[in-house]
Amino acid sequence: MAQDNFSLPRDQRYFEDYKVGAVHRYGSIKITEADIVDFAKKFDPQPMHLDPRAAKNTPFGELIASGWHTAAVLSRLFVENYLSSVASVASPGIDDLRWKAPVRPGDTLYARITVVDARRSASKPDRGMVKSAIDVINQHNETVMSMKVMNLFMCRNPAPR
Repeated sequence: MAQDNFSLPRDQRYFEDYKVGAVHRYGSIKITEADIVDFAKKFDPQPMHLDPRAAKNTPFGELIASGWHTAAVLSRLFVENYLSSVASVASPGIDDLRWKAPVRPGDTLYARITVVDARRSASKPDRGMVKSAIDVINQHNETVMSMKVMNLFMCRNPAPR
């Protein structure tokens, strides 16, 4: 599921191309039991992520993906589709990260990214800050994760000082 409202590809995209109100959809990525266990072994070794039998004795009743695994899936979609490959500078951070529902083996995830604010920097007119609201959604149209992210992008046409 890809719905990209950008008029230019990532390698031609600058701050000016991130329009407030634009909604972009990217995905889908299917999450397997092996993916969940592999990620958990490396980064989040809790029973509900590691062992299907042990997970039956948790409040979830079955194996679920680590929230950080869900965030990593989003990161891949975000970097490969939304971020400019020529003008992305950095991210000063994220706000309001929430894991709203568990991700289970067999779930298919996509990202919905909405540009909520875009402002040119007053102190550095060669760049601007874009704030985006992100929802990670499963095949049942259920939001499993949400957050707000800020990204700095170089401008195509820097304002004079």
